[in-house]
Amino acid sequence: MRARNRLIAALASATVVVEAGARSGSINTAGHAASIGRPLGAVPGPVTSGGSAGCHRLLRDYGAAPIERAEDVVELVDGPAADGGGQPALSATAEEERVLDALSGRASRGIDELAVRTGLAPRDVEASLALLELAGRVGARGSGWVRIAEARAA
Repeated sequence: MRARNRLIAALASATVVVEAGARSGSINTAGHAASIGRPLGAVPGPVTSGGSAGCHRLLRDYGAAPIERAEDVVELVDGPAADGGGQPALSATAEEERVLDALSGRASRGIDELAVRTGLAPRDVEASLALLELAGRVGARGSGWVRIAEARAA
């Protein structure tokens, strides 16, 4: 499930949560999106509804943009990228480079080891690995990850 949520967050230009309880897969996906600097939005619902608790948490704790109409989603995607919660974040490219530098082409390295080597949080390492895997630059091997050699132009 976590890998699926990471991939959804990495592939999307923005993440908008329409309805989510306090603990849900949508909230996990939104957390991954925020950690890689993707814009984040939430549709506010009634404060008395358990199905709106997750959206209100995203608005309050993650700085998600309130979404009330379709134009808000367009603005979220086309506007400045959210930084995932009000804290300065490295661009995804900088994080990806740190993860690539910490990887080996031969010996696989786990998330925790990569977190120590890069100084990034494990969830940020996971998000970067998801993007790098989509780009064909890393691959899973055994219980860890390896860097995939880039094809060189002749």
